[in-house]
Amino acid sequence: MSLPRLRRAYADAAHGQMHYAECSATSGAGALPIVLLHQTPRSWREFGEVLPLLGARRRTIAVDTAGFGESDAVTAASIEAWAEAALQLLDAIGVERTHVVGHHTGGVIAVEIAARAPARVASLVLSSTPYTNEAFRVARAGRAAIDAVAPSEDGSHLAALWQKRQPFYPPRRPDLLQAFVADALKAGGDVEAGHRAVASYRMEDRIGAVRAPVLIVHASDDPFAAPHLAEWRHVLPSAQVATIEGGVPLPDQCPREFAAAVLRFVDPLP
Repeated sequence: MSLPRLRRAYADAAHGQMHYAECSATSGAGALPIVLLHQTPRSWREFGEVLPLLGARRRTIAVDTAGFGESDAVTAASIEAWAEAALQLLDAIGVERTHVVGHHTGGVIAVEIAARAPARVASLVLSSTPYTNEAFRVARAGRAAIDAVAPSEDGSHLAALWQKRQPFYPPRRPDLLQAFVADALKAGGDVEAGHRAVASYRMEDRIGAVRAPVLIVHASDDPFAAPHLAEWRHVLPSAQVATIEGGVPLPDQCPREFAAAVLRFVDPLP
């Protein structure tokens, strides 16, 4: 099967410009699109191999979160501000209703989008997404920074960033770590912004407003998100669950398995 070509573009939002990449095959005309939201401090490139696989069936749009990749930053970073910026991008490109897929931080943003604009979200796919309640916030408050490293004159902080993330990536895949570091360097000098935003988000106050069908994509080896599966089953008992054997970077580590799980869920839907 010939995969559709990828195109990149910018759209105007209230705070500045939002960057996105998309793939679309004519065979998917008439079907609702799929929007992809990355973890931070990544960019749309986290879905680089997933995009054409989904785009072969439906128009698929991977968004750079405001302040990451090539998107302009909002004045005050938060899950709410990032969700609003993503919705403004969708307004600008004429997407009224869509399936929303979020990985890690992107999943938290996806929850806020679904709570903020339920009529616009046909379904929600939460990949390796933490459930951020009071217990989560207390635990995160006592945890050391996940990615932050102090700048050094000799550049050794870049190796430190690499080494911090290395345990969460598969062996013999330095290309994935290199992509992570490249995106982290674009994150406005603050690779912890996404982690702080997640840690302060009161998901327990918003999850009740989610009306769309939900798929939980569970990465079996993800030390951050895998333990949250029991909580998701409790708060969203009707949600479907798809388990993929692998760790943190599911979209770029297991793109075919990831795309297949998403398509099995959304294809029976409008």
